[in-house]
Amino acid sequence: MHSLPPTLSPARLPALLQAMPKAELHIHIEGSLEPELIFALAQRNGVSLPYADVEALRSAYAFTNLQSFLDIYYAGASVLIQEQDFYDMAQAYFVKAAADNVVHAELFFDPQTHTARGVSMETVINGLHRACVDAEKELGVSASLIMCFLRHLSEKEAFETLEQALPYRDKIIGIGLDSGEVGNPPEKFARVFARCRELGLRLVAHAGEEGPPEYIWTALDVLKVERIDHGVQAIKDAALMQRLAKDRIALTVCPLSNLKLCVFPDLAQHNLRQLLDAGLAATVNSDDPAYFGGYMNANFTQTFAAVGMDAHHAYTLARNSFEASFIDDAGKSRYIDRLNDCFEGFRR
Repeated sequence: MHSLPPTLSPARLPALLQAMPKAELHIHIEGSLEPELIFALAQRNGVSLPYADVEALRSAYAFTNLQSFLDIYYAGASVLIQEQDFYDMAQAYFVKAAADNVVHAELFFDPQTHTARGVSMETVINGLHRACVDAEKELGVSASLIMCFLRHLSEKEAFETLEQALPYRDKIIGIGLDSGEVGNPPEKFARVFARCRELGLRLVAHAGEEGPPEYIWTALDVLKVERIDHGVQAIKDAALMQRLAKDRIALTVCPLSNLKLCVFPDLAQHNLRQLLDAGLAATVNSDDPAYFGGYMNANFTQTFAAVGMDAHHAYTLARNSFEASFIDDAGKSRYIDRLNDCFEGFRR
């Protein structure tokens, strides 16, 4: 913590938030599909969309809850057919991430959304993986892939998806659990997560976004996950808060997503600062930025302005993002050194 500026005027805080290196640990790559790219891919692949144009699609992004978003999200994904489509989608995200000084990203992808439409696992993974390789080479952004199971589907289908992915095991770092949370508790996927753990895959799960704190407990105790995606409902359970703080279980919090999906009525009421001040390893992420109105730096700057956080919070969030990532210890140290250098520059 030695590199924290002793004082930093509020006017300089947005520049610091922009400049500091950071990792993004909660990004659904299909949720980065901007309307312009959706229409370009639809034209390339001869897919007809139920929206007249880009503006009509963008104006449909008024969500009342998670499900209302998922309905449009799955419609948008229908334009992804060829390997190049998946590459182009991920590449567009990496360009934006690099502009926000995201130096490492762990991308969620939902193969069941695509295999259900007849797109092969090979097409999905190879397109995304190629973009990850090029992002490091061309943009200096290291990246890895986390394959998510759709929790509204069955565990049997999750097992089938895992089997389809095993030939590409070297291109996937971990396994996640996403889609409609309420009514689909983590324990529904206990056996498939146990199998993934045997295979040496890193484990995360969405829990405590709209679902209750109990879902966070079972994600930890039954699925044995290493990170909780979202987790903002933990604040309703004091014992859970203590455990998350003690065990340094990272929460990949997505403020603008929480606002857009009405988890919080306005950003000023978001509990990110409370989570940090309680000693939890919270991080900031963009979730589905094309749909929720902001990539990484928009999430940082808007949330900091709304809840009154300072440079100490900024440092903690960025450091947490590296410490909670699935890169090796040497890589974490290098990124934290870069973070310290950035903050040192703001001392002058």
